[in-house]
Amino acid sequence: MTKRYVILTAMWSAAWLISAGACLAEALPESGRPNIVLVMADDQGWGDTGYNGHPVVQTPELDAMAREGFVFDRFYAGAPVCSPTRASVMTGRTPVRTKVTNHGRYMRPQEQTLGETLKAAGYVTGIFGKVHLGSGQPDSPCNPSGMGFDDWVIGLNFFDNDPYLSRNGTVEHRQGRGSVIVMDEAIAFLKKHKDGDRPMFTVIWFPSPHDPHEEVPDGSILYENEKYAGYYREITLLDQQLGRLRRALKALGMAEKTILWYCSDNGGLVKETSGGREKKGSIYEGGLRVPAIIEWPSRKLKGRTAVPVSTCDMYPTLMAMAGVTLEAPNPLDGMDISDIIAGTTDRRTKPIGFWHNFQGGQATWSDRILKAIMEKQQAGAPLPHDPPRMRKDVDAFPQFPQDAATGHAAWNDWPWKLHRINGKTFELYNLMDDPMETTDLSSDPEHKQRLKRMKKDLEAWMRSVLRSLNGKDYDLERND
Repeated sequence: MTKRYVILTAMWSAAWLISAGACLAEALPESGRPNIVLVMADDQGWGDTGYNGHPVVQTPELDAMAREGFVFDRFYAGAPVCSPTRASVMTGRTPVRTKVTNHGRYMRPQEQTLGETLKAAGYVTGIFGKVHLGSGQPDSPCNPSGMGFDDWVIGLNFFDNDPYLSRNGTVEHRQGRGSVIVMDEAIAFLKKHKDGDRPMFTVIWFPSPHDPHEEVPDGSILYENEKYAGYYREITLLDQQLGRLRRALKALGMAEKTILWYCSDNGGLVKETSGGREKKGSIYEGGLRVPAIIEWPSRKLKGRTAVPVSTCDMYPTLMAMAGVTLEAPNPLDGMDISDIIAGTTDRRTKPIGFWHNFQGGQATWSDRILKAIMEKQQAGAPLPHDPPRMRKDVDAFPQFPQDAATGHAAWNDWPWKLHRINGKTFELYNLMDDPMETTDLSSDPEHKQRLKRMKKDLEAWMRSVLRSLNGKDYDLERND
């Protein structure tokens, strides 16, 4: 990381809170509940934006959104890889609880999702893009219908140009850039329902800037001779598509009453601009810290906060902002941060836990799998991928011992962060003084009591997570 990035990180971490604008606790407009649009990039790091000072990459649309909206400077993905973070957005729970312990794992249908809760509250729901939480087949309980979505056009994992996508269970071979197709579908969904009597919940999960970086933005060729040219081009492409979305919301007369929340699913691919130590795949700051901005024009949200926030917070926060009662049947790891956004508090009351590599990931080749399904569908033949795969992680509840500690866990109790690596090695950092996590304070006598307390808190949280992973949160008889 360059000296400039370290200085900016320290400055913004110290600037704990900047004015957030109108109070979100006011009554909702008479026109009803707000529309909600969630947009997520795939592998964009905190520093991979113009508004965070990247020296090369161009993101004029994100920069404009940052000027006009509310910026989270210390926003954390639920995990340092894609599938688990998506589960955290959907459930408000750390992903290990949901059985999404790594990439390619299916989210258990016993989980109550954001889509299901908003649909029950009267929202029409749609999801478009890379889901990577389950199946794209029509009869699987792990497809987006099972997560509460009325309409969906999805890939199973990352995709690029000319992708195979599943539309409500029917696979199509599409021509064009995957990120553009995703936005085409999302805008079509918004247009279809804009005059209806139900608010809309729309999820747009880009496949970019994940490699192989074959998509290119509109206009002249950018970033020639740059080491990460393909990565930068896909960031600019998704930036252009975000601009299309914001203009469409205005043209449809929806912008004022729409909550638009943008973030990434994990840290970026370049250490130097990750916003911390390491990058994607790591529990250190660079693998978790991501760009995030929220807009709600009717509430005039504006400013920038360095209060730590997580993707697990999105579910309870959106429920509060939309005026929907959240009766979560399972323990949540996120908290309602609407007071932080509104500027009525300058701190969070709940630490943020992370746990990665408890289990290994599982490969998911989206185009390969969906192409095989499409060919069988078109031939009227039995579909490939037998029921065990369509119900992966649904019926099996392996019991993990309560003292299991495989992988890398961390406990962010700002400004302190404790790491526990494979249950044996502990590291302690003060993120305010040491945002790059370079000076381990775990052996410093001055912090002996703090270390002891944080170890106890992290241990208790990990045991709670394992109880959830073992299925103790669910009424399994009811879900049979």
